[in-house]
Parts: sequence; structure tokens; C-alpha cells
Amino acid sequence: QLQLVESGGGLVQPGGSLRLSCAAAGFSSDMYSIAWFRQAPGKEREGVSCINRADGNTFYADSVKGRFTISRDNVKNMVYLAMNSLKPEDTGVYYCAAAWRRASGLDGGSWTLIPEYDYWGQGTQVTVSS
Repeated sequence: QLQLVESGGGLVQPGGSLRLSCAAAGFSSDMYSIAWFRQAPGKEREGVSCINRADGNTFYADSVKGRFTISRDNVKNMVYLAMNSLKPEDTGVYYCAAAWRRASGLDGGSWTLIPEYDYWGQGTQVTVSS
């Protein structure tokens, strides 16, 4: 059974750091483009970052560029999101998601589209507050 499990969320002060982990079970994560989305209370789910399956290209939302870094460990079947200089507006539930239908993977125009993703984790809460 294909499954994604997030971990690493928590409460952190503004300016702090967290590293989220996404464990893939039942499939090889390198066969999929893996993205992180987040959803704040009362807001729509939005794309945060993505690592493409075909070429390893990475994409970031403008709001997190320079602060967040996505990476993958194909041996461990894991994808990570390192988050630095966290701000209160980064608060939300963070989800990882996997997409496989496009042979060339996702691009700058498609990685933020929720229908592109076939599998979703249950989410991990990130709260940035003093």
C-alpha cells in the first residue's frame, strides 16, 4: 500500500528552524515528484516546494525562497524540507504529496496544482509563535 508519512513539525519561535521529513512506503520515492504543501486555518492549501522526479529540479513558492530547502534521500526513500528563518505566516499544516503521471515530471507551471498529485500524507502541524 502506497503511503506518505510526515514528521518533524512543532512549535518554534520566529527566526527558528525546523526540518520536516516525508517517508514514502510502498513505492520508490525517486519515481515520483514530491512536493510540500501547507494549509493555514481559513486559507486554501498552497504549494511550498517540489522536487522533480525526472531531473531533480526544485521549485519554491516566492514566500519561502532563500529560507526553505527541499531535498531527497533515495536510499532512505525520504524527502525533507529544511525551514529556516521561520515567520508566523509559515504556520499551518504541512503535507507531502507525490505525483507520477507525467513522464518528464512537473515543471514551474504545474507543481503547485493539487490535481497533479496522486498521494497525500496526513500532515504535520508547524506553529511559529513567540
